[in-house]
Amino acid sequence: MASDPFASPTLSLPHVAVVILNWNGRELLRTFLPSVLAHSDGARVVVVDNASTDDSVELLGGFFPGVEIIQHAENLGFCAGYNQALTQLDSTYYVLLNSDVAVTPGWLQPLVALLDRQPAVAACQPKLLAHAAPTQFEYAGAGGGYLDRLGYPFCRGRLFETIETDHGQYNDARPVAWASGACMAVRASAWHELGGLETAFFAHMEEIDLCWRFWNAGYEVWYEGSSTVYHVGGGTLHKSNPRKTYLNFRNGLALLYKNAPQSELGGIFIQRIGLDWIAAFRMLAQGAFADARAVLRAHRDFFKNRRYWRQQRIAARPHLRVAERPGVYARSLVWAYFGLGKRTFTDLQIPDGAPLPPQRAAHVHPESQREV
Repeated sequence: MASDPFASPTLSLPHVAVVILNWNGRELLRTFLPSVLAHSDGARVVVVDNASTDDSVELLGGFFPGVEIIQHAENLGFCAGYNQALTQLDSTYYVLLNSDVAVTPGWLQPLVALLDRQPAVAACQPKLLAHAAPTQFEYAGAGGGYLDRLGYPFCRGRLFETIETDHGQYNDARPVAWASGACMAVRASAWHELGGLETAFFAHMEEIDLCWRFWNAGYEVWYEGSSTVYHVGGGTLHKSNPRKTYLNFRNGLALLYKNAPQSELGGIFIQRIGLDWIAAFRMLAQGAFADARAVLRAHRDFFKNRRYWRQQRIAARPHLRVAERPGVYARSLVWAYFGLGKRTFTDLQIPDGAPLPPQRAAHVHPESQREV
């Protein structure tokens, strides 16, 4: 009898669950799932189906019998879809993996080794390159996620629309502000301690919020450049979609309000609102009327629901100042990029991140050593 080309190898990472959220993604599963099964070193591979109306589940049952399937009765969206599914998985580590990611041989071992080696690390990501342009970094993660002092996200390898070519400049491992949700390895105990993803975000910036909460709670977030995956990206909402504009601006305010320290929140928040309005006027001048309206709706809805965001802020762990969080540019990225013409990460001259002092992670209880 012919061997199954997608059969799992000898189990070496059974304590790891690679979890892929799917909604009507039959073709993405057919295209990218084989690489996940071939190169995940015996980890559990789980597809969480968000009530697809195509034949995704039938495809899995017919062609990928080694894949575990969790089926939601309705489409719960990205955040709730993952949150509910991960309560059903008893694994030491989860790897949240987008369905449009092609993994490479050896991609998983460095991420797991980092989590094994450093019990204070709650999440980490690999190097993300663009599937369509394999020598270039991918927009949604690149060489690790950073924030500027006003909470604007960017990456090593990507500042706004400027994308760098990969020539090994980010092959290191270092603490970062956030890890990309396109491929993020997470310590299960830390995930459940903090309650997983913020469901009110719906989509966009939810992984940044989670990672900021990890830092506030005394954990660390890292980038591991010895692991590489290739991401298609843009599969949910195109960057020109006003819905994406709305979510980015609304969630950007919520991100700051939930996680910034009281001593810095007022000044940062006022500056951020002012820059948002400048962005809206710029959209109007360019004829992007729907995007400009999306910014105004984002602000309206944030303040309309401020009571909820305040509850989330009160429930959060202690809030770290800008100077206390690795992966933060202590100035304005908007001014550096548009005002000073800084186009690459190295132009910003951000000092290397360093792990937190041992006392910051004193509350963390590492898992018992596994027998090998």
